[in-house]
Amino acid sequence: MLDELLPAFTRDSGWQVKTVAVGSGQAIELGRRGEADVLLVHSPAAEEKFVAEGSAGSRRLVMHNDFVLLGPRADAAKIRGKSSVDAMKEIAGAQAVFVSRGDDSGTHSKEKDLWSKAGVTPGGTWYQSTGQGMGETLRVAGEKEAYTLSDRATYLTQRDTLALEVLSEGDAGLLNVYHVIEMTKKSGSRVRPDGAKAFADWIVAPPAQRLIGEFGREKFGRPLFTPDAGADEATLGQ
Repeated sequence: MLDELLPAFTRDSGWQVKTVAVGSGQAIELGRRGEADVLLVHSPAAEEKFVAEGSAGSRRLVMHNDFVLLGPRADAAKIRGKSSVDAMKEIAGAQAVFVSRGDDSGTHSKEKDLWSKAGVTPGGTWYQSTGQGMGETLRVAGEKEAYTLSDRATYLTQRDTLALEVLSEGDAGLLNVYHVIEMTKKSGSRVRPDGAKAFADWIVAPPAQRLIGEFGREKFGRPLFTPDAGADEATLGQ
């Protein structure tokens, strides 16, 4: 999506943007070290902790989509149609292979939260970690006919190459919320707060929100994200 948003931002603002595509945990570390001006992240608990440290500036709601639990059609753990937490319990109980990103990303944080709510500490040969991004993790899970957690947008872009199906979806525990965080000079002298504010202001303004709300519709028949700027976060997904 940034491939569409950033050229529009540059046209509107004159700012050029250099992106670093990493998981939310790594993005927050870049911000903490003063190596990023602005963050677009989806790991709310980690974001709140980071902002409370005091080096970041404004944090604003941008959009959401959702996570989905994927697995092979045979569904040995029989999770199809179950809630996300019950599905995790069944996967662990069956010791069915689960492939984790294991990379401190927003997706990995959500996965760990689901295991915790399920009362499970995953481990052993059935629990495998790639330490890679979502695309590579999906590829590995497909090859192993394993279960995994993915954001829906990435899954849809790769669905035709994967032997994986959506088996659990739609409950509140699978919401995937994105915020924009402006960095300040408190994290490092190289930070450009003016550029950070320009981007953050732009992405929550109506023109960018309309772009977000239309992204994916032409290719997938549905938008991949819901624009949320100005919304009450407590009501998302209702």
